[in-house]
Amino acid sequence: MEKRNLTCIRCPLGCSLVVTIDGDNIDVTGNTCKRGYDYGVKEVTNPTRVVTTTVPVSDGVDLRVSCKTSGDVPKDKMIDVIKDLTEVSINAPVAIGDVIKANVANTGIDIVATKNVSKKKSNLKATEVPKHEYKKAI
Repeated sequence: MEKRNLTCIRCPLGCSLVVTIDGDNIDVTGNTCKRGYDYGVKEVTNPTRVVTTTVPVSDGVDLRVSCKTSGDVPKDKMIDVIKDLTEVSINAPVAIGDVIKANVANTGIDIVATKNVSKKKSNLKATEVPKHEYKKAI
């Protein structure tokens, strides 16, 4: 019989869980809701995480865009996901939900943007702006 002490991360309560593993039987105590029970079971049988990070944006008003996995990835693949994003850059504009990288680290999960990033406005001088847009530019 094995016991593991966990802190539930499914809601802000952060219940202190005790997960008891006895062969194929798993018992969870300390949870105040079903989400805590489900978290305890999943954490000892198949731990997964949503990975959040940022990637560079070219020609955007922001230099980076926040992003996350579109679903849970196995906990042991988290480093692979981050490594797979080290050479990724995206061009502005970026919209929330845009796929930044499909099938990251061969997990079957995509990396999606969690922020909008507009394209930079050009730095034209007043003499370079078309006449019909002159008033907008200054």
